[in-house]
Formats: sequence, C-alpha cells, structure tokens
Amino acid sequence: MRRRSLLIALPAGLVTLAGCGDDKSDSSKASESASPSAPSEPPPPNIVDGPLPKITAGTQFGQKPTVAKGDGDPSKDLAVKTLIAGDGQTLAENDFVQAHYLGQIWNTAKVFDNSYDRKTPLMIQLAKGSVIDGWRYGLAGKKVGSRVVMAVPPTWGYGPEGNAQAGIKGTDTLVFVIDIQDTFNAKSSAKGEVVDQSDAALPKVGTNTDGKAPSIDIPDADAPTKLVSAYVLEGDGPVVKADQTVLVQFKGLVWDSGKEFESTYTRKQLSSFSLAQMQQLVKGLAQGLTGKKVGSRVLLVMPPKLGYGDNPPAGGVITKDSTLVFSVDILAAM
Repeated sequence: MRRRSLLIALPAGLVTLAGCGDDKSDSSKASESASPSAPSEPPPPNIVDGPLPKITAGTQFGQKPTVAKGDGDPSKDLAVKTLIAGDGQTLAENDFVQAHYLGQIWNTAKVFDNSYDRKTPLMIQLAKGSVIDGWRYGLAGKKVGSRVVMAVPPTWGYGPEGNAQAGIKGTDTLVFVIDIQDTFNAKSSAKGEVVDQSDAALPKVGTNTDGKAPSIDIPDADAPTKLVSAYVLEGDGPVVKADQTVLVQFKGLVWDSGKEFESTYTRKQLSSFSLAQMQQLVKGLAQGLTGKKVGSRVLLVMPPKLGYGDNPPAGGVITKDSTLVFSVDILAAM
C-alpha cells in the first residue's frame, strides 16, 4: 500500500473532472462569494539562516542524509539554508514540487518520515492547505537541483496540535533536508519526440511545447467505438502504472460539437489525480494513461461508456452519448 506523506497540511481531495462544464463559472463564483469579513492570512514568517543541525553522512544531492540532533534551542523563526545550490527552474508559490526529503525532530533527532527509503520522491504543491507553511515559504525562490535544510517551529509546521500519527508534539521544531528534483506550473508542457499522426479518422493534436494549449482538430467522421490512446509527443520517462497518481495538463472536447468542456490551460492550474480513483469516474482516462511514458502528450478518444456513461455533468456540454477527446500532457507520476 502506497504510504501518504506526512507533510500534507490538510486532506487533499482528488482533483477530478466531475464538475466540468462551463470553465468560467466555478472560479468567478468563488471569488464573488468570498466574504469581505473573512480573516486575512497571517504575515509570512521571518526567515533566518540558523541555527541548523549538521548533516553527518549522505551529504550529496540525492543521498539519504544522516542529521545530527539540534544543538541548544531552535529559533522561533523559520530557519532555512541552501546547502547545495542548483541551477534549474526557480520555485514559486503554487508550483508543484518533486523532491526527496527527510524529516526529524530537533531535540531528539528522531526521523519521522523520509522518501529516500521509499525510493519515490514526493510531489506536492506549494500552496496553502496543501503542505505545511514551513515548506510553502521556505522553498519559494529555491532552484531545482538544490539541497535545502530547514528548521520549522510549530507555528509553521503542525501548530500546537502537532501530528500524533508521526509522533510530533505541538512544541516540536522539525528539521527537514530537501533535495529539489523538479518543479511544474501552469506553463509546464510535455517535451517528448513528435510522433506521426497519419490516421485521418482520428483527431490531430498540436505539438507545441510552450505551455500553451495545443490545438485539437476533430475530423468530420464517425467517432471511434473503442478507446484510442496514442502518443502525440513520446517522452522518455518511466511508464505510468495503474496504481499511481499523475500530474497533468489537459484539454477536453466533445467529438460531435468540438466544444471544450474542461482545460487546465484555461484554468491556469495543473490537475493531479489517482488513476485508481479515476477508474471509478472516467475509465477512459485511467485506462488510456496507464502504460504511457512520463513526459508524453497523449491523444485519448473515449466512447461514452468509458467517459461519463449515463451520468454526465449537469449543465455542461457533455451528454449521455458524448464521445470525448482529450489531449493530456503527463508531467509526472508518483
């Protein structure tokens, strides 16, 4: 069973396509209905460069570190230091970050979580409610390829409640060593090799890699009756497995009308979902992405029974007999 990271600040709901229809409605309504009396977010932490415990073994990027116990009292501010400076893309708030990490308690050096032993890096968004605030503020501005160490006081960690699951008390300062492997945002794109699209009976998908939505040209023909899953750009990453969660850019159209019903490009926000859970919602997405390589752009055409079946989203352009067409950029899988 895949273990869930302890860094998540609040339960993260599955990002699904269940509410797709009119892209303009959800975000605008949420903005308009925001109460003017809602409490404002507290000011960001004061970031200092120490004190921080020493790494006594595993000092290279990507190696599992061994970290000494904290010496004396930790700072009440957020302490952050870059041990190895990378030269990749700079992280910003709301970006998705792929990283290996180890976390331990300051005054005992007890390791409460690490991704190195699992051999699977964490993928998490630097957004309020998605990750503890120490990470959200401490990693912003850092670059891919960097190793960062930080000491996170309770205020910017789990607060006075702590985290009983991890054995963290409400008074514990937490120490993290983080190896930043990659980052993704609304401008991210697949980067694979262009694959020939010679079947005139299938839609043609644009091959641009500039982060803008690719074109999808649907032929004036009958829709396929079976699932189509074909590379548009073939990446060189690992093959996606059926039990993984994927991070994607996508655009979806209805075959008959050519109308767009959902798009991460329009929303300017990537989508992350579990393929196992998506199998219960939109089977064609789960089945069509399984076995494809990370870094690829994939054309999916799915008949109604593999789309929304007899339960299309209310008020949208999808009907019970709609064949759906997707362009999906597989940015990461974890």
